[in-house]
Amino acid sequence: MLWVLLPGFVAVASGLLAWFVTQSRMEVRLAEQRETLAETRGAIAAERQALEISMRAAVRAAEETAKREAFDNFLAEIKVEQRHYTRENRMLMNSRKSLVLQERMYFRNIPLSDWIEHEIVLDDGADLERLVRDMTVFDKPVVNIADAPKRKQLVAG
Repeated sequence: MLWVLLPGFVAVASGLLAWFVTQSRMEVRLAEQRETLAETRGAIAAERQALEISMRAAVRAAEETAKREAFDNFLAEIKVEQRHYTRENRMLMNSRKSLVLQERMYFRNIPLSDWIEHEIVLDDGADLERLVRDMTVFDKPVVNIADAPKRKQLVAG
């Protein structure tokens, strides 16, 4: 009976041993796969975070560029209208001649300011054009109202 049971017992024991070895190998491989998966997830999370940071920087740069271009376009639309004339004040025996310069700012065709008026007493033989250039408030090249094309007057008829 020992000769019959002993081979059966050895077969069952070796089967159990093979099952435990196979089970431990599968657990080791599963642990390796989980480790690889965790590393991959970490790398993806780091890459996503880096992408979000670079995306925020790109969006911020695009917003700043858009704001700067909008501001530049706004400033390009601002015009200065200028007119000047000479005024002569006569008091008894004294006559005083002065240059009056008026300027105002426009955005397209909308006036942004009232007329700003400057008056300077003229000496005999003074260069009017140079005085006008020196007296201007705005640094930007001005549009002289005298140089503007004449508009057609509507005639009621």
